[in-house]
Amino acid sequence: MLRKALTFTYGTVTYLAFLGAFLYTIGFLAGAVVPKGVDDGTAPPAWQAVLVDLALLGLFAVQHSVMARPWFKERLTRIVPPAIERSTYVLAATAALVLLLWLWQPWPATVWSVETGWARTALWSLYLLGWAFLVLSTFALGHFDLFGLRQVLTRRHAEPAFREPPLYRVIRHPIMTGFLIAFWVVPDMSAGRLLFAGASTAYIMVGVRLEEHDLKQQLGAPYADYLARVPRFVPRPGVSHGEH
Repeated sequence: MLRKALTFTYGTVTYLAFLGAFLYTIGFLAGAVVPKGVDDGTAPPAWQAVLVDLALLGLFAVQHSVMARPWFKERLTRIVPPAIERSTYVLAATAALVLLLWLWQPWPATVWSVETGWARTALWSLYLLGWAFLVLSTFALGHFDLFGLRQVLTRRHAEPAFREPPLYRVIRHPIMTGFLIAFWVVPDMSAGRLLFAGASTAYIMVGVRLEEHDLKQQLGAPYADYLARVPRFVPRPGVSHGEH
């Protein structure tokens, strides 16, 4: 009973920590609501901001990529109970994100700024829509699986079977599409925010290919067929929407 309670507590606290960091990130990139935005603080020399920020983004990318690989998961479950493997991944990702937000160096030089009132409103609305689309995509895929809550509740770890929720029959990576919208569709783009958006986009492009490679090996022909039929980020006419 104690072990079950500890497992549940670990997973729940990890999820709540992630949720707090996620919500902070929305405000951080918007430069609103939270104490420190992407352009807030004393700006160091540009070269210093670039080096520090790229190192932080690189650490986040390495953590995400390495811990998501099947070989790492296999080794991790020799150390921690399988039921908390996903929560441990989420905890490490949250720690990397918090470190990035805490140590981020501003580079406030303006790249573009949209001044027209209606256009600013439209762009900020699309920014928030990108985050909302991202969250919706997690529920379409299995929100509680994705963040380890189901595993700590059932105390079982199992890779989900391949399936195609409706949203995933239109594009393969709607979560990443939501990130891309949120990163780029803004009325004010500073050099620092552009660095964040550009480096994060590069990581997404590499990360989805690594993920697809792993899933193709794991799931075989059904996933290979899915790759051939459904585009990565942008819907296209003629995509098959059949149930699998």
